[in-house]
Amino acid sequence: MLKPVVIAAAAALAATAVSASAATKTSAELTEKEVTVLKTAWGEGIVEIGKVHTDGGDYRAAATNHIEQFYAYGDRPVLFKPTLASEDQFRGDFDAALSYFVGGDISEDNGFAIAPYTNVRWEPEGMVINGETAMTMGNYYFMTTDGTEVKVEYTFGVERMEDGDLKIVLHHSSVPFPPS
Repeated sequence: MLKPVVIAAAAALAATAVSASAATKTSAELTEKEVTVLKTAWGEGIVEIGKVHTDGGDYRAAATNHIEQFYAYGDRPVLFKPTLASEDQFRGDFDAALSYFVGGDISEDNGFAIAPYTNVRWEPEGMVINGETAMTMGNYYFMTTDGTEVKVEYTFGVERMEDGDLKIVLHHSSVPFPPS
């Protein structure tokens, strides 16, 4: 009589373990919504840096917080190719990224994020999710204070860090090729 009960209990325990394992995997799997929320917050952060600069605040601190919140510098290598960089094209460390956003150590940097912009509108082309990483690309449009939209092409690579936060590990942006 005990044999069927023991088998049933073992089966239930195994099913629970498989279910718990699947739940753990699912909770670590990135979702399109999480990546979209990250991109939206990133754009809002760019707008905020410009606002702080315009208001005479500590825009370097705002940019520092932005980079720390959204990029994986210090956790993982970051591949960053900003739109308006041609001499020092790639910004593989925190200081080079900060220079791009607010101006500073690299002579070609005029402070992209202090322009200022009033909004960032996203037009995604697609997204590929593979476990704890995602790649997304499309266009984003930066609204200037005079109402002009500046179209820029983007690719973001996003990864879930060990603490559960999503961070950008790849960011490439460029101005669209002008037709001849």
